Amino acid sequence: RMEPMVAQSFSTPFVTPATAAILARAAAAPPIDYMTMEIGEARTLFHRNSVYWNSVPVALPDCRDVAIPGPAGAFRARLYRPRATGVMPVLLYVHGGGWTFGSVDSHDRCMRLLARDSGAAVLGIDYRLAPEHPFPAALHDTRAALDWIVTHGVAAGLDPRRIALGGDSAGANIALAALIDRRDSGAAALAGAVLFYGCYAPMLDTESHQRFGSGAYVLSTVRMRWFWRNYLGALPETTRSLAAPLHADLTGLPRLFLNAAGLDPLLDDTLMLAQRLAHAGIGYELDLIPGTIHGCMQQTAEEPAAAASLARAAAYLATALEC
Repeated sequence: RMEPMVAQSFSTPFVTPATAAILARAAAAPPIDYMTMEIGEARTLFHRNSVYWNSVPVALPDCRDVAIPGPAGAFRARLYRPRATGVMPVLLYVHGGGWTFGSVDSHDRCMRLLARDSGAAVLGIDYRLAPEHPFPAALHDTRAALDWIVTHGVAAGLDPRRIALGGDSAGANIALAALIDRRDSGAAALAGAVLFYGCYAPMLDTESHQRFGSGAYVLSTVRMRWFWRNYLGALPETTRSLAAPLHADLTGLPRLFLNAAGLDPLLDDTLMLAQRLAHAGIGYELDLIPGTIHGCMQQTAEEPAAAASLARAAAYLATALEC
């Protein structure tokens, strides 16, 4: 187990050359205020902006959409298989987007890379989004996807005995909550989880928010507060529900892979989670990526540091899932 670093280690912000170019391009573009738009218009724009990051192809022999029965009806999922035949382990991946945006389309490249480089299948899901569907809708959809893998996975070439969870940002929050929820249900333990720069509790006054939350590094504290309001619905920011899984009992979880971007307002969320895992006696890998920003797992075609972290996550999965 690695001991977590503290945010003070980044006293002088370092920006990689690739991320500097990404930030310069973002600064030159017209500003976007999703919070003032009608939600459908905002989602359309978010999707349009995500196309760029998914434009570099990653070929796989088998990629198809499937329908998964959920508590509010069937929802779309996408199955990525690195081999066309045979039964293989699977990563259930929950996309980010502040619980408000995103889809299997917006995170397509990331999931393709994880499948290709780990040797495991990846199942990405289009869970219900907030604010129309606040907590616990996304958690319930994730639980339904896990149940589908267990009961129907073999027909899709998936091994129900070798399952891991994954997600980025808001998706990492949901994935961690689902891991805890599954432990509490008494179901068979999962093999592990990959959690990329997650938001694990509505803590908006951390040092990393103070240092990096102005919007200069794309994600802002103001927007993060809006995302949390969307997801929590009627729940208070002091909630101890699984909407804020950082506060949950973390004992009995499998070994986890965590990463965090050095210039991310959410950096301290991951550092605090690492500390809580250490206190609970849970093994973890903590991969800090200096000089990168929130969302860097989407930027692997341009940011070598992010690509290297994603490769390390894939290596963790290959071991955890016995690929």
